[in-house]
Amino acid sequence: MSDVQPTFSVQNLDFYYGPSKALSQINLEIQPRKVTALIGPSGCGKSTFLRCLNRMNDTISGTRVTGNILLNGQDIYAEDMDVVTLRQRVGMVFQKPNPFPKSIYENVAYGPRVHGVKDKAELDRIVEQSLRHAALWDEVKDRLHSPAAKLSIGQQQRLALARVLSIEPEIILADEPTSALDPISAKLVETQFKILKENYTIIFVTHILRQAKRLADYIIFLYMGDLIEHEPAGQFFSEPRDEKTKAYITGEIS
Repeated sequence: MSDVQPTFSVQNLDFYYGPSKALSQINLEIQPRKVTALIGPSGCGKSTFLRCLNRMNDTISGTRVTGNILLNGQDIYAEDMDVVTLRQRVGMVFQKPNPFPKSIYENVAYGPRVHGVKDKAELDRIVEQSLRHAALWDEVKDRLHSPAAKLSIGQQQRLALARVLSIEPEIILADEPTSALDPISAKLVETQFKILKENYTIIFVTHILRQAKRLADYIIFLYMGDLIEHEPAGQFFSEPRDEKTKAYITGEIS
């Protein structure tokens, strides 16, 4: 793959919901400052795998993980791992935006405040920079103290991205981030991902093959909890190695 140290190294990962095995023996490396798309049929383990990367599955009772996930060489499931710090380093944008019942400004400033930023000038700088990087600043700069809930769904999703960016993560996870959006808003989010990969590692779940083809540098294809292929996007779409991959790309399985 690369001589550069991977952002994530996943080793023999199994994941269980109670007695049910959702992921089986996942081994792969995710490269820094690239966009990686997680694709596969519904229920194949895409979102489960994504949530393993910042331990969001810890919030679900009865789940169990075996194997290792190393973030820049450090095991994120080690007993001494601070999960709050992990989730600061590995931010997440969800499928549906859920703004806090606060102003646009306070939505973005919330994370930095929690992490100890109190200086107003610094908060102002973070809020503006985060909104700019989420392609939202020009639309909201004159109404920063208006309720975030009054934004359109597309704007709310970009606000969710700004909220993640405000705590300066290393990695951005996104679970079908454009599936609830209109085409124009979806394109804005896609454009920002292309720009943001200069400074961030981005891993996103999508059920839209065209979107994976447009955005991703690498593809992870999961099928029934198994890793079928993990390849550079061009190779994945032009020269799939596995029959299941060929069938999925051509629509024979979905």
